[in-house]
Amino acid sequence: MGWVVKRVTEARLKNPILIEGLPGMGNVGKIAVDFLIDRLDAKKLLEISSYDMPHCVFVNEDNLVELPEIEIYFKNINGRTLLFLSGDIQPIDERSCYEFCNEVLNSFQKDNGHEIITLGGIALPKIPKIPKVYCTGNDRKVVNRYKSRDVDMNIHGVVGPIIGVSGLLTGLAGKRNIPAVALLAETFAHPNYIGISGAKQILKILKREFKLDVNLAELDDDANEIQKNFAQARRIKNLIKRKKLKPVKGLQPEARLDYIG
Repeated sequence: MGWVVKRVTEARLKNPILIEGLPGMGNVGKIAVDFLIDRLDAKKLLEISSYDMPHCVFVNEDNLVELPEIEIYFKNINGRTLLFLSGDIQPIDERSCYEFCNEVLNSFQKDNGHEIITLGGIALPKIPKIPKVYCTGNDRKVVNRYKSRDVDMNIHGVVGPIIGVSGLLTGLAGKRNIPAVALLAETFAHPNYIGISGAKQILKILKREFKLDVNLAELDDDANEIQKNFAQARRIKNLIKRKKLKPVKGLQPEARLDYIG
């Protein structure tokens, strides 16, 4: 069994744009996407499952077990459809990550997908006071669209390989001529750190780009709940063995660390 994409809702999608935010460094992308799903009252469109998901369950607040989930939600806004890819885990190894991203892209193309935005964090050795957001992608035209005083376009040499779905989905989309960008916010490299401030900086950019009616101050109000919700996610992350990368040549020890997921 590879990755299975199951449609749970029939919906009319208009020039869909996919925004991905799975767990990763500081959980920056997941925090941002989950916030938008909640505040925009997005509806579930797809469920994604596989035997390659970690062999574990969560215990919820009702003291009942839940399997890890990866889902895509949708919301029609200003004449187009925003799709939100969120979940409890990422694929656990290189092969399953390629298979997962290709299944997502297959589904996206069937729905005449227009553009992909992946979100993630860049690990720093210290907590950033005001996190910078960097942008890269597979298409110069779409990358330039995000050029502003809030987005740093000079990402070369700042990070090493972009590992996980945030990087691979962007790269594989390019093979299918689907424009894609990655928005990466600085965050602290500690495994228990929750990158709420980095997520907020990314949300400012998305709010402006798509004219979203969301109050970002509410993200600070959610901080305690977010911390609690990610406690079990950290335990699952500890179960998944990840390959450690060597530092990128040319970077100083005090400089930014390699970006992961």
